[in-house]
Amino acid sequence: QWYQRRVRGDEKEFNSIIDASGLCVIPGLVDGHTHPVWAGDRVHEFAMKLKGASYMDIHNAGGGIGFTVRKTREATEEELLHSFVGRLQLMARHGTTTVECKSGYGLNTDTELKMLRVLERAKSLQSLDISVTYCGAHSLPFGMSEREATDDVLERQIPAIMVAANQGKVAVDNIDVFCEKGIFETACTREILKKGKEQGWKINFHAEELNYLGGVEMGVNAGATAISHLEEISDEGIRMMAEKKTAAVILPTTAWLLKLKAPPVRKMLDSGVVVALGTDFNPNAHCLSMLRIMNMACVEYRMTMEEAMAGATLNSAASMGLSDKTGSVEVGKWADLVLLKVPSWEHCIYQMDASDTITHVIKKGKVIYRA
Repeated sequence: QWYQRRVRGDEKEFNSIIDASGLCVIPGLVDGHTHPVWAGDRVHEFAMKLKGASYMDIHNAGGGIGFTVRKTREATEEELLHSFVGRLQLMARHGTTTVECKSGYGLNTDTELKMLRVLERAKSLQSLDISVTYCGAHSLPFGMSEREATDDVLERQIPAIMVAANQGKVAVDNIDVFCEKGIFETACTREILKKGKEQGWKINFHAEELNYLGGVEMGVNAGATAISHLEEISDEGIRMMAEKKTAAVILPTTAWLLKLKAPPVRKMLDSGVVVALGTDFNPNAHCLSMLRIMNMACVEYRMTMEEAMAGATLNSAASMGLSDKTGSVEVGKWADLVLLKVPSWEHCIYQMDASDTITHVIKKGKVIYRA
């Protein structure tokens, strides 16, 4: 039996008792990379992908991030908040108890602030812990050059965010940039990451997804906590990430949907890199289940089930700087737990999506989902 407990001084009272006989208990799942605040969907682009369109084909046709930016700018803060809280509740039903959440569908000061306010307001409206990432450099706004967009982030967006933070309206934990050829290349990415680090934000950014630019080497030297995607990472980048314990956040859905080269996950693991996992939930990759991500990581990247479980819990927590608080079942950490009706813990990965086996999700000792 697992006991949920409330402590008042020396008095200990049990609020409820869960009979966990025949169930498995795993740590609450930690989603290391999401883009969950947006309006509109991109179902029409799925049809384009089925006909062979690449990520950049869709981007150049005015779709992709640009399409979502337009819809998100048009949406009200209340509309974005309502949809975002609903998505968090669905994540919880799939066993997620902590999640990294990015802005990045504004690309201007007003909409980025609107998204960050939504992220802050949602903290009190549901139970998941949110690590907030500012990602104003997610793409180039229409009509702007890389230099102009970089200056807008540095001179307008970040100063405005700091004003709002000082007023208690937003709180940012991490800084992200989409470091990619033809978008934000390494020099401009370095400037933005440096500016974010000066605000006290951890560096947690996209690199080497579509092209090799040396973004990993630059990011490690800049003191990155985590770097995502990494399909095109170099051997030197792997060596540097292992040496500095920079977490690699691997996103199986995106590489699979875009038919990208698989990131060299096995080589990373064998080299000692901390490998974390994330859903990359966004309008392009509509996945809310870390259980499914673990299955994909094992099948697509030859991760062991133990490695996948660590990647979806402790290592993902480490990618946000939260491994001292969550990601494992230990005395002194948050009581974040998932109870599943399966014969052994391996079944939650072996089954292609074991969400229907979840009986309870517990966050900080409170039951937040009961089947």
